[in-house]
Amino acid sequence: MIDSTNAEKITERVYWVGALDWALRDFHGYATLRGTSYNAFLILAEKVTLVDTVHASFRDEMFSRIASIIDPASIDYIISNHSELDHTGCLPEAIERVRPEKVFSSQKGRSAIEAHFHNGFDITAVEDGQTLSLGDMQVRFMETRMLHWPDSMFTYLEDERLLFSQDGFGMHLAHNERYADAIDSTIIKYETKKYYANILLPFSPTVTRIVDKAGGLDIDILAPDHGPIWRKDIDKVMGWYQTWAAQKPTNKVVIVYDTMWGSTQEMAGAIEEGLRAEGLHVRSMRLREHHRSDVATEILDAGAVLVGSPTLNNNMFPTVADILCYMKGLKRKNLIGAAFGSFGWSGEAPKQITEALTAMNVDVVSPPLNIEYVPDAESRAKCIEFGVAIGRQLKEKLQA
Repeated sequence: MIDSTNAEKITERVYWVGALDWALRDFHGYATLRGTSYNAFLILAEKVTLVDTVHASFRDEMFSRIASIIDPASIDYIISNHSELDHTGCLPEAIERVRPEKVFSSQKGRSAIEAHFHNGFDITAVEDGQTLSLGDMQVRFMETRMLHWPDSMFTYLEDERLLFSQDGFGMHLAHNERYADAIDSTIIKYETKKYYANILLPFSPTVTRIVDKAGGLDIDILAPDHGPIWRKDIDKVMGWYQTWAAQKPTNKVVIVYDTMWGSTQEMAGAIEEGLRAEGLHVRSMRLREHHRSDVATEILDAGAVLVGSPTLNNNMFPTVADILCYMKGLKRKNLIGAAFGSFGWSGEAPKQITEALTAMNVDVVSPPLNIEYVPDAESRAKCIEFGVAIGRQLKEKLQA
């Protein structure tokens, strides 16, 4: 269990000195309902080394943990694996307080740190594969550009077989347990999946390459910058990443919609009935009840996405426009899809959704289904047929 002021031993010579953010509920538009952690690590080598720092508002928590085992002024080196402000927010203060001999980052990291803080810090840039002696221990740097920023890198502590993986293999989860195997496995799988779906999905080709590269290392401990540390099941989490990065379609359909007077919701229910009649797994999500980041998590392992909206002022409903914008940025591949909706006197929304799906490289397999006002028995039958047709096309795709 974590003490609020003390460091936690990870190995005989590595300590967790990070911070827990129990209150965080949004990260770049991603709902973080379980908070997060900002992980920083202290290596007690001859050259005492701090790996990453924390969000600026948690500087005191980090320094308190460092001070529980050493005088912060004893730190010789600081390594910055990733320049995003949740990991470098208190880096300027750490440099001022510690006065380290050297600060290390990637070449891109050095540029990003200067662009963030404009302090003219003397940062030593390292290259992919370069090693650094800590006196009686050694680290090796691995460039992981675009996982998920240009500056990103991993640091491998060879003597402990410990990989500091910055934003790789992490999750947004604040918890009093420090290790993934000590937390409910359902929570761990979901939060790992959600992090991948909302942060790393656009960089899946890079993920595949980096997982292959990291898999060649002898790793006993995987220490990301968010969430718990992996001391077991490292092959399992790497396998999850390989699966998600492949973006292969499955027999799961996500129905994403919103509704004004319930007509589009009725359509969604009938479409779901048709899909289930074809033996498909269906997840139906009304957008005023499900956050965009939870929708993205469900779409990660789907084969089809159906998007429904009423027409409001000649446009799709605002929540539907929001999710389509969000999904476009995540660049999910290998999906089929279609649009549906209800209308009163104009009915532009399904056509607009179809155009948006096409722009996202979703394979639109049906013309949009548009129903005027409230669905009657005939309209409901059309919706069921729509679901059946989409279901059959997905099954054909999976069998191809």
